[in-house]
Amino acid sequence: MLAVSDLHAFYGKSHILHGVNLRVDEGEIVSLLGRNGVGRSTTIKAIMGDVRARGSVRFRGEEICGLPPYVIARRGLGYVPENRDVFPTLTVRQNLLLGVKNLRKAGRWSMDDMFRLFPNLGARADNPGGVLSGGEQQMLTICRTLMGDPDLVMIDEPTEGLAPMLVAQVGKLLVEIAQRGVAILLVEQKLTIALTVSRRLYVMGHGRVVFEGTPDDLRRNEGVRKEWLEV
Repeated sequence: MLAVSDLHAFYGKSHILHGVNLRVDEGEIVSLLGRNGVGRSTTIKAIMGDVRARGSVRFRGEEICGLPPYVIARRGLGYVPENRDVFPTLTVRQNLLLGVKNLRKAGRWSMDDMFRLFPNLGARADNPGGVLSGGEQQMLTICRTLMGDPDLVMIDEPTEGLAPMLVAQVGKLLVEIAQRGVAILLVEQKLTIALTVSRRLYVMGHGRVVFEGTPDDLRRNEGVRKEWLEV
């Protein structure tokens, strides 16, 4: 579904990614791991067209590297940023409606689905997004992206700063997303979540992929964990 080859990315004159290669297949959860500053977020921003990049990014067989983000989104690629970006003066319901790409065609996800998965959002459906807690805003951002019915969604640090109960809800949501046929590329700091929900993992270091394998492969590879993941 998604195939990234020799991807380089730049912030001004700074060369951040140095030939990243990865793939995400239909309906699978793939996690991108690594310490802060190694290029994980930059990788998904480069895929989404948010930073200057060169290389190859093929989505459903079509080259999308260099296309504007809005075009990439219309191709069926969703992106949940780390900074949430809710519209603070719009209600929860209005924020969710903004995620819908086609009002005439029902997608995989409805607003009722969002409120069932996250009852707190349903209870605050008519409240402004700006009064939600940080965790609730994170849930709202994920749900708004799902309302656009993407075929693959890239999610950047969805559990950062969340209470344990919300972390568990996010894990449950990720599994349900994949069960509905939506692939996920997940940037996640919490190794426990990544090992639990992922089919495959990539570990990054210094702007490159330094490990690829299954969760069991990573559990067995103490050297990789110590060198590239543990503090």
